[in-house]
Amino acid sequence: MKSHLSLRDALLALAVVFVWGTNFVVIRLGLNALPPLFYATLRFVFVLLPAILFLPRPKVAWSNLAIYGLCIGLLQFGPLFIAMKGQISPGLASLVIQMQVFFTIALAMWRTGEKIKPHQIAAFALAIAGMGVIAAHNGQGATIAGVALVLLAAMGWAMGNQASREAGPVNMLAYVVWAAIFAVPPLFILSLLMEGPAAIASGVAHANWVTWATVLWQSVGNTLFGYTCWAWLLSRYPAATVAPMSLLVPIFGFASSALILGEPLQLWKIGAILLIMAGLAVNLLWRPRKAVLQGESS
Repeated sequence: MKSHLSLRDALLALAVVFVWGTNFVVIRLGLNALPPLFYATLRFVFVLLPAILFLPRPKVAWSNLAIYGLCIGLLQFGPLFIAMKGQISPGLASLVIQMQVFFTIALAMWRTGEKIKPHQIAAFALAIAGMGVIAAHNGQGATIAGVALVLLAAMGWAMGNQASREAGPVNMLAYVVWAAIFAVPPLFILSLLMEGPAAIASGVAHANWVTWATVLWQSVGNTLFGYTCWAWLLSRYPAATVAPMSLLVPIFGFASSALILGEPLQLWKIGAILLIMAGLAVNLLWRPRKAVLQGESS
């Protein structure tokens, strides 16, 4: 595998993280009209249809598809959309959800018996410190409930990551599309129970072209384009080469939120960003001295 991204592939990776980062502002715009759980339902309806009519089911167990669909659909985007309906700003949501990196590591350790490394402990401590800064400013861009919901979403994302890893080498586009079968029904049922038919009907009636554009951005741009291209890049390059690009997601998240929604960027937010991003950077980029020396000698 190549160890450095080509210019074309670096631009592709940049496009993916741009879509993922600005997606939080897109979510907020869509929530102006649609109830959160129904909005999440629509996202996965358009992931599922019409793509499932053209893509064969990937050769993976139904149970694995079900776990991925429930984790990514119900556990990740359900709580995230609820939180972003007034309980956390788009910029902070794009930052807090990056805790999925540490949850993913913890799940991998539990499933494979891997041992935690000292630099990972340091990285987690930095990220927790950043979360503490956000919690200390409860009500200023985020409530405690909003942060908790986004952390639950991060756990759902991590569980989905583990399911996709255990699926093995499959067509990731087909995998994401077919897994949506298991995301749509529970989201829609919860929407009916928690939001009610009247709120759903009112949301659809008040939806305009911007609302439907955000739904398409969610399904086609964020999910089908983003996940597929990311999986393709990971198949061509080492994870250590591709993964650090995700550090740009919160940067795009805060920048787009500030430019489009006018989200203020106070000093405490900058401090939280630096702490959490430092934790992510240590986790993704740290290389033990022994491994570095071995690389140099080879």
